[in-house]
Amino acid sequence: MSPVAPSADVPAAAATEAPAAPATTTPADAAAIPNAAPDAAAAAPAPAPSARTLLKQFQQEFKAFRDCLPLAIGIDKQILARMPGVERKAMRAALGIHTGSLRYLRAMEKATVRYDLDGTAGAEVTETHRAHAKETLQQRFKKEAERKKAERDAEREAGKAAREAAQAEEADKLRQEKLLQLASKFSRT
Repeated sequence: MSPVAPSADVPAAAATEAPAAPATTTPADAAAIPNAAPDAAAAAPAPAPSARTLLKQFQQEFKAFRDCLPLAIGIDKQILARMPGVERKAMRAALGIHTGSLRYLRAMEKATVRYDLDGTAGAEVTETHRAHAKETLQQRFKKEAERKKAERDAEREAGKAAREAAQAEEADKLRQEKLLQLASKFSRT
């Protein structure tokens, strides 16, 4: 490919270079520079809220979250319709925190109806979903009981080891006293 020849009206150097910036800065130009930085900062997207922050926002705005009602299936679509700017990943994480909470699972265990964002009753809660909530709660309680038992056992073992160490220290102390008594008895003074 051949280079494009500059036109006769434009010098060769000017045809290939970008227009030059003014060599001197006027006070108006200097005043415009600081204002450019805030505009650039304002144009930068704000960081997405965390899942917990988003959940708090849901609880403030929506009755179903505030009252911990069983959520309608497809509630994520309702949220996106009302809050189109929400990040899907953060929304799903917030929903996971909410639906995995003990309060929500206890509500689901006994629920018969699901609710939309405004708290309006909708579809029925199936027995499968109630059973899942009940099973999840039982697993959590069992896991917590096992954790507490292991903690008690560890404390018991630590106490036993401490008692044994104290007994060994006391026995050593007695042995040292007896040795000193024997040494003083048989020493030549």
